[in-house]
Amino acid sequence: MKKKKRKKRSHIPFRMNMLFFAVFVLFSVLVVRLGIVQIVYGQDYKKELEQTEDQTINTSVPRGRILDRNYKVIVGNKAEKAITYTRTTADSTDKMLKVAKALAKIVKASPSDLKQITDRDKKDFWILTHQNEAKQLVSKKEQEKLKNNSDAIYKLQLKRITKNDIDSFSQQDLNELAIYRKMSSGYALSPQIIKNTGVTDKEYATVSENLSSLPGVDITTDWERNYVFKEANGDSVLGSVLGGVSTEKEGLPSDKEQYYTARGYSRNDRVGTSYLEQEYEDVLSGEKEKIKTKTDKEGNVIKSTVISKGQPGSDLVLTVDIELQKEIEKILTQEISAARASNPLVDRAFVTVMNPYTGEILAMAGKQVQTDTKTGRAKIADFALGNMTTSYPSGSAVKGATILTGYQTGAIKPGQVFVDQPLHFLGTPTKKSWVAGNGFGAINDLTALQYSSNVYMFRLAMSLGGQKNYVPNSTLDINKMKAIKEFRKYFAEFGLGVKTGIDLPGEVTGYQTPVPPNNGNVLDFAIGQFDTYTPLQLCQYISTIANGGYRVQPHIAKEIRKPSKDGKTLGAVEKVIGTTVLNRVDMSASYINRVKEGFYRVVNMPHGTAYGRIDSSLKVAGKTGTAQAIYGGEKVEQYAAEGKARPAIWNEAWNSTFVGYAPYNHPEIAISVVVPWSYMGNATDPHTNLKIANQVFKAYFDLKKKEAGSETNTASQTVQN
Repeated sequence: MKKKKRKKRSHIPFRMNMLFFAVFVLFSVLVVRLGIVQIVYGQDYKKELEQTEDQTINTSVPRGRILDRNYKVIVGNKAEKAITYTRTTADSTDKMLKVAKALAKIVKASPSDLKQITDRDKKDFWILTHQNEAKQLVSKKEQEKLKNNSDAIYKLQLKRITKNDIDSFSQQDLNELAIYRKMSSGYALSPQIIKNTGVTDKEYATVSENLSSLPGVDITTDWERNYVFKEANGDSVLGSVLGGVSTEKEGLPSDKEQYYTARGYSRNDRVGTSYLEQEYEDVLSGEKEKIKTKTDKEGNVIKSTVISKGQPGSDLVLTVDIELQKEIEKILTQEISAARASNPLVDRAFVTVMNPYTGEILAMAGKQVQTDTKTGRAKIADFALGNMTTSYPSGSAVKGATILTGYQTGAIKPGQVFVDQPLHFLGTPTKKSWVAGNGFGAINDLTALQYSSNVYMFRLAMSLGGQKNYVPNSTLDINKMKAIKEFRKYFAEFGLGVKTGIDLPGEVTGYQTPVPPNNGNVLDFAIGQFDTYTPLQLCQYISTIANGGYRVQPHIAKEIRKPSKDGKTLGAVEKVIGTTVLNRVDMSASYINRVKEGFYRVVNMPHGTAYGRIDSSLKVAGKTGTAQAIYGGEKVEQYAAEGKARPAIWNEAWNSTFVGYAPYNHPEIAISVVVPWSYMGNATDPHTNLKIANQVFKAYFDLKKKEAGSETNTASQTVQN
């Protein structure tokens, strides 16, 4: 019996059904998802499509003024008409070029901007303005070979642009280029100054009338630093101490860019770059105006809103009396010129004037002869900074510190007598005082200061080093390390060889020489040889003695005041920079008073080294100094450049110094005078140091009388411009 074949069941309908079901499920999920997107998140996505971006822009404000102690403006701000351009992130090169061409028909670029145009700038501009010709510089075959690498093609174009191409620019083309160059160098949404010097009234007015057709262009007022007090040669009085401010083109110093940008500065902001302007940047910079700018996704500005109005920088009032500063600068210029008539190597001199009780710097003047590289002529330029950035052996001016070190260590006692006579030691050149013959004879500590005895200081140094007695022609056997260490320790208490702490950057400590191998040279430390000190350190040292033993920190800023509302009256006091005592010298008042008596004798008694050279009516006490030195001025570099050998006489230079205070019964001012390389070899000392000192004291008291006869300055007075 045959079995019937069983029919095979088809699976196709089942598979089709499963497929349809899967499609249905996926479609359902898609519909649900679309519904969620539209209903739940629809508004969010709509906002995203209409998204705008908020950016905060800071705009510059005028810097604070710098005034002297009598509220005379030393550095102010001069208003300048300015034309600016602010580009958005949406601005294309073509758009900026179009605006530059339109603006160039109205405004003439400044000469300095035209000079800064380079050949590379011209080539770039040629490519922008000759696009068809630029394309033809690279063949299609070369483009294919370079795989349309835009950078590689661009470099090839630059290479093939000829000198004739870039020389074909007209003066108007170059004007457009200079303006376009400034426009493209700015940061997005940050106003870029196109021109702020020499903007004519016609340019300013015409741009104002056409702002609607010059997108991104605006007119405003810019500010430039105005230095009120000028010398005949154009230098600003106290110029090097005031410091500088970067230009808008320079912007932030590269080494401090991160520091400033973290504090809200823009990269093209002008900041103090040196000394007072740098030290008090936070005070002088002010608070910028903050503008919130709303842009769409393409970068177009939709709306701008002022968040906070800017405020000019606070005013910085200095301790300096600008009239005294001017007088001292004149004195230095005259005396350097006079000294150079007999010694052309005299090329600088310094004066620091300080209130010994408060540390206020009343004047800090320095002058240096510089050779103009273009004309070859010498001119006397400002070098006030040299008071704190250069140091010199100061000679006998430090003998007050030497005597006080002797008292404190027990090396000598007040009133102790030594015989000033030439000292002869085995293996050491004869050590003697500056006077000819057999010395000053038996003298005590006061007479030693009055006569400026070297031998007395040598005997003190011997005692400090452990050798109490002098035996002619014997070995000089002292503990030189101990002696030098003790001297430096106590000298530092007066400010010699350490930083004074002045509120200016860049102060140096001077140079400490290695302990010399010859014991005889160690004795010379006691008379101001070897180690070098700055003029400012010398002023702090004499101030410490003048005020009875307190080392006061010198400062050049007196107070900070809020910006003036009208530019005439003074704002309220924000901060007073007071007196800071760094240390009290570890010595009794009787010791210090005895040295002060010696300083009185130097100026006011016969045979004193300053007697008859400083007006006795000024009531000055002080100490002169003369130090052996090696000439190190401008001619050293000139001779080296020309391959000339140093003249032997350059190794026989003498620095002349003076430290003093007045009146001696109640000091108002303390001063230091330093004249490096004052004379050479065996030439007669011209006493330039004392000529300067006498005139400085006189200038101070003359100005004091003059000011006493005028109305007293008060905080409510009008600022003197």
